Amino acid sequence: MATQAIAAPVIGGLGRGTEWVAEHNAVLLAAQWRGRRGPTPEALFAKRIDNSRLVKARDAARAREMRSFAYAMAFLLSLAMIYGWQHFSAIECGYRIETEKQQVQQLEEQNRQLRLTQAQLADPTRIDTLARNLGLTAPHPGQVVHPNAASDSNAPVMAENRPAVPAVH
Repeated sequence: MATQAIAAPVIGGLGRGTEWVAEHNAVLLAAQWRGRRGPTPEALFAKRIDNSRLVKARDAARAREMRSFAYAMAFLLSLAMIYGWQHFSAIECGYRIETEKQQVQQLEEQNRQLRLTQAQLADPTRIDTLARNLGLTAPHPGQVVHPNAASDSNAPVMAENRPAVPAVH
């Protein structure tokens, strides 16, 4: 078709029409088909071939090449698997680290809240106000006994639990 488009204006300029170009192309195409087929028409015949008695000869060099190729591919596959395993383990460890960091932040916030609550509950003015609301008063002298203080003759004595000494007769 491209030859028709190029040849038509050139030949048409010589005084011949586009019909002549189409006829010339058809003649050339018919000649090509005749050249491909040969002098006789093609005919296909089925021919039965029995290969059951043939034995394939073992090629030692080819087997060695295939074996070395298989070993190389297995080695490369194992390297790729190890790399993938390490890569995904690193990603998993990163996720675990981030989870632990979040948990540490939550525990620090909870600890801060508990310290604040402890400070509010241990406030002496709050405790004094609660004690007065319950009807408690300040202790009188001699009511407070310190277990480690030196004994005073006027101070009350704290009870002690001593083991019993067996009586000897």
